[in-house]
Amino acid sequence: MRVAIVRRAPRASFSMDVYADGLVSGLKAIRPDWEIIELTPNIPQNQTRTLQFSSLLNGLNKYHQRYWQYPQDLKKQKVDIFHVIDHSDGHLCRWLKKTGKPVVVTCHDLINFVQPENGHNRALIPAISMPVWKFSVEGICEADRIITVSEHTAKDVETILDIKFQKLTVVPNAVEGIFRPISQVEIDDFRTQYNISPETVCILNVGSNHPRKNVLTILKVLEKLIEKGLPVHFFKTGEQWTQELKTFIDDRNLNQNITYLGKPDKDTLVKIYNSADILLAPSLYEGFGMTILEAMSCGTPAIASNVSSLPEVAGDAAILVDPLNIQQIVEAVCRLHEEPELRQSLIDKGLARAKKFTWEKTAEQVTEIYANVVNKTIVET
Repeated sequence: MRVAIVRRAPRASFSMDVYADGLVSGLKAIRPDWEIIELTPNIPQNQTRTLQFSSLLNGLNKYHQRYWQYPQDLKKQKVDIFHVIDHSDGHLCRWLKKTGKPVVVTCHDLINFVQPENGHNRALIPAISMPVWKFSVEGICEADRIITVSEHTAKDVETILDIKFQKLTVVPNAVEGIFRPISQVEIDDFRTQYNISPETVCILNVGSNHPRKNVLTILKVLEKLIEKGLPVHFFKTGEQWTQELKTFIDDRNLNQNITYLGKPDKDTLVKIYNSADILLAPSLYEGFGMTILEAMSCGTPAIASNVSSLPEVAGDAAILVDPLNIQQIVEAVCRLHEEPELRQSLIDKGLARAKKFTWEKTAEQVTEIYANVVNKTIVET
């Protein structure tokens, strides 16, 4: 079988790169006899960021490439099936259906439908960007099969886009093998580099600063922990602080208890996970929640929201909390600090649970979908 993995522009979305890379590696591992081709828009590497943030002319050029030229290029491909790996490219499903070849698409979340302010906060021209984005996502209705990465996302797709559940299949994401426990010597070296003593409780959050990530709540939890006299430090990776978060940090004199670690490479991120005592993920909405699996794979206990998809990912291997209940989160942090048996139990459960999420297992489920869709197409024609 010749499978086309339809990707975004390089570096357009880190999470979509992780998904595409993981899926392709899994497909190649379990189906070495298949031909897996990866397709991306023909945007020169040195122009990718310019087209995202530059002038109106460059913005129009980006729209032309994404919504016209890229679909034309895809239609010329001689493949057995197309797999659009990002729901934001759902408009491609409309074009690809015209080829007569089956189309599968993965929907990761519908956050901008559920919380429109999330998209407005990031779009340069929301009045244009949001309607175009919604029109594009609605194109997934034209796919022969829609993969969702969680039951929660499946319910959103069924409800918001009015798609029958029979057309949906839940296939969870997976975690890369690079995320693993490291030696205590490496952990001590890393913590020493940032002047984090062995007695200090180091909490970690990985990801963006979107409102749905609820980072302000983490800062409020940090403030309460300091007031209780707990030696605590906050590691943050991902996007730089928003002005609101900076103001909160400065007004509460929290700077000495916080280290912003930027956007580290994977090797460094593994060290960060291992060097933290707790992953704190109080997101208000997640399509999946990859950071929980990554932390578990590194032997780091997690405190996560009891809403959206996070309970699906965490299972019984994390402490689940109301993401807006600051006192409840503070108590969870203190429990993990004061109860070594609970901490070790979550470490053991987390390591075991993370092993269930591999890209080979994800690929196995996806190949079954490919086969079913292709065979159905052959019968119908």
